[in-house]
Amino acid sequence: MESDATLATLLRRDRVVVTAGLIAVAAVGWAYMLHLAQGMAGMDMESDMTMPQMQAWGPVDLALVFVMWAIMMVAMMVPSAAPLILMMAAANRRRRQQDDPLVPTSLFLGGYLLAWTAFSAVATTAQWGLHSAALLSPALVHTSPLLGGALLVLAGVFQFTPLKQACLAHCRSPLGFVVGHWRDGRVGAMRMGLEPGLYCVGCCWSLMALLFVAGVMNLAWVAGISLFVLAEKVLPGGELIGKLGGLALLATGVVLLV
Repeated sequence: MESDATLATLLRRDRVVVTAGLIAVAAVGWAYMLHLAQGMAGMDMESDMTMPQMQAWGPVDLALVFVMWAIMMVAMMVPSAAPLILMMAAANRRRRQQDDPLVPTSLFLGGYLLAWTAFSAVATTAQWGLHSAALLSPALVHTSPLLGGALLVLAGVFQFTPLKQACLAHCRSPLGFVVGHWRDGRVGAMRMGLEPGLYCVGCCWSLMALLFVAGVMNLAWVAGISLFVLAEKVLPGGELIGKLGGLALLATGVVLLV
């Protein structure tokens, strides 16, 4: 009984430490986005020191946009991944008590974020294309109602697809993933993190595309999407929330197109 009580105390301590670390990571991401948003709001239209304007992009511009997307994905997705990461930390503590091989939680998180880093490269390419076609304003908002409506309809329809439901089911089952996909070692930790990261991208990519609708640096819009993602992944009625949100997105998109 004493060993069980000691283990419970250590697990609680680990949860506090890991939770504090996740909050710090997300907070740094949000602070960076706030800095960018303030810079964009106050910049002169003739001189952009943080993000590219309407001229052709160069390598530095691409790098800046990629960094922006990568950090934004960290800020948006780490909160919804917290249950899985906490589950990993608890499993590691139990394995440490039994002298079993560990899976470093930091590398697991790194593998998860690697999937979103790859998505950030795709999003950067998409933004570059929209910029080149003059479909984005300097404030990173779509300039075509057809584009905005199409993105809303796409996101709404995707909420009901089998792919969305399959990916969401994996995202909502952190215990099942830890039990069924355990791999030892550092490489195993990265692979374990990458797999749920890919499911997460598959679940949420269309919602992230909505950032082009109201503005990539519209922090209220970014926060709203983040909360929606968190709700459908974590809350007991997450599947229903996702489908109701899909209906709302679909209806709004149709209205905008019409």
